[in-house]
Amino acid sequence: MALTPIPFTAEDFRARMRRAALDASAEGLDGMLVTPGPDLLWLTGYQPTAITERLTLLVLGTDADPRLLVPELERPDAESAVGSEVVTISDWRDGDDPYEVAGRLLDPTASYAVSDSTWAMHLLGLQRLLDGAQFYSVTERLPMLRAVKDENELARMAAAGAAADAVFGEIVKTRFSGRKETDVAADLARLLREFGHEQVDFTVVGSGPNGANPHHEAGDRTILTGDMVVLDFGGLMYGYGSDTSRTVCVGEPTSQMREVHDIVRAAQQAAFEAVRPGVECQEIDRTARRVITEAGYGERFIHRTGHGIGMTTHEPPYMVAGEERPTVPGMCFSIEPGIYIPGSFGVRIEDIVTVTADGGKRFNNTDRGLVIVE
Repeated sequence: MALTPIPFTAEDFRARMRRAALDASAEGLDGMLVTPGPDLLWLTGYQPTAITERLTLLVLGTDADPRLLVPELERPDAESAVGSEVVTISDWRDGDDPYEVAGRLLDPTASYAVSDSTWAMHLLGLQRLLDGAQFYSVTERLPMLRAVKDENELARMAAAGAAADAVFGEIVKTRFSGRKETDVAADLARLLREFGHEQVDFTVVGSGPNGANPHHEAGDRTILTGDMVVLDFGGLMYGYGSDTSRTVCVGEPTSQMREVHDIVRAAQQAAFEAVRPGVECQEIDRTARRVITEAGYGERFIHRTGHGIGMTTHEPPYMVAGEERPTVPGMCFSIEPGIYIPGSFGVRIEDIVTVTADGGKRFNNTDRGLVIVE
C-alpha cells in the first residue's frame, strides 16, 4: 500500500500500440479503432475529462503511425496527456461531420477491431460512411489485449489487493448484528478510500438469505445474529482493480454453514493450486467445480469460477467452461467459487491471482477460514 507507482512512459504507450497493431494483423485485421474507455487509457494514457457524444477516435494499424482524432475543444488536453511523440493528433470542429473527418484516416474496405466501449452512434456513423469496411468487437477478436500485465501493472495490482485486505481486517472488527446491510457497505466504501482507493466500484453485503444472490445489492435488511454475510468489495487504486470476497458469520454458525464454508474454501484452494502457465482457463473452473460437485452442491455453484481484472473489474480471460485459452505469466484473474442455498445463505471466497513462471501468486491474503463477527 506504500507503493509510489512508477508513471507509465511514452515508450510504454508506443510499445502497447505497436503490439496492439501487430496482434490485430495476426488476427487478419487491418487495424483497431479505439474510443474513450479503458482501452484508450491503456494504449495512450489519455482519458477525456468527460466522455460525451463528440467523437474521439484512435486509429491503429501496421501501415501507418498511430493517429488520434479529437474534438477541437479537447485538443489541448489530448496533446498534454498524450504528446505528439506518441501519436499524430488531428481534430474536428463542432459543425463538422466527425465521421467524414474520421473517414480520411480510414480505409473504406478494411477490417477493424473496435473497442467495446464505443458508443453505438459512433459505430453506426462509421458504418454508414464506410459501407465496405468490416467491424468486430475487440473482446471477440483481441480478447488478450490488456490481459498480460507488466511489472509496473502487477505492482499496482498487488497494492490494490493489499489495500482491500486491510479493509477486510478493519471491517471484521465492527459490529454487524442490528445494523443494515447498507451501513456495512458504507463502512466498506469509506475504508477502501481510506486505504488508498481513488474509486469504489462495488460493496456487496449479502446477509442471510440475501447471500444466496451472488450480485445482491446492499439493502435495508437488518443483519441478525446467526446470519452468514457475504462481503464482496473493490475498486481502483493507482488505476488498477481490487476485488475480494469473504464470508463471515454473525455469532455461532450452524453445522451446515460450517460444512458449506469448508467446501468452498477447499474448492478455492484447489483452483489456486491448479494455476500454472499453460493450463487452460477452463481447467481452473473445472477444478473448483469438481470439489463442490463431489460434495453434493454442484447445482448450487451457479457462476463461473473467475474473471480477468486490471483497469476494469471484469475483463478477459474468464475461468469458465469452454475457455480453452492457456494461462500465461502476468495474467490476473479472480478465483471465486461459491455455494448458494436459496432462502437461507450463501458462501463465496475470492482472491485475485496472477500467473507466475511456475504457478500462481495471490494478491489477497486475509483469513479464508470462517471468521466470526459480532
